[in-house]
Amino acid sequence: MNKPAATTNSDEVVEYVTVIIDEQLFGLPISRVQDVFSPDRLTRVPLGPAEVSGVLNLRGRIVTAIDMRVRLGLPKRDGSRPPMAVGIDHQGEAYGLLIDQVGEVMKLPASGREANPANLDPRWAKISDGVHRLDGQLLVVLDVEEVLRNGPENLAA
Repeated sequence: MNKPAATTNSDEVVEYVTVIIDEQLFGLPISRVQDVFSPDRLTRVPLGPAEVSGVLNLRGRIVTAIDMRVRLGLPKRDGSRPPMAVGIDHQGEAYGLLIDQVGEVMKLPASGREANPANLDPRWAKISDGVHRLDGQLLVVLDVEEVLRNGPENLAA
C-alpha cells in the first residue's frame, strides 16, 4: 500500500541529504541528520540482527551501525570502497546508517514530492515517505522512523 505524500505549502522548500545505496538515490530530511562520517573500527554485536553491522564510538557516544543494504534487501557491498555513514538520533539513541556514498544536499520544493509509485518495491515503499522525480532519476525519500522501526523480516513483500 502506498503512503500518501504529505500536503504542504507550495512555496516550502525541503532540504535532503542525498545518499547512494546500490546506485539508487535516496534522500534523508536534513533535519534528521546529525553527522556524516566514515565508520571506523566497528565492533560486532554477538547474535545481533543481520542489519546491525556493529557498534562504534563516535566522539564518546556509542552508535549502532545499521547496514542499509541489508535493511533494503540489497546484495552485500563489493568491498571495493568502505561504507560511509549518516548519523541519526532516534528516541535518545544514536544510529549510523551505513550507505555506499554521500551525495549533495538538495533543496527541493515540497510540492514536488509525490506518493510512492505503484511499481516501487514493496519493501522500499514501507520505509519511503514519497519520491521526487529528478532529471533522469528518482529520489526516494526515506522515512527515518520507519527505517529504524522495521527490520528486514518486517520489510518482506
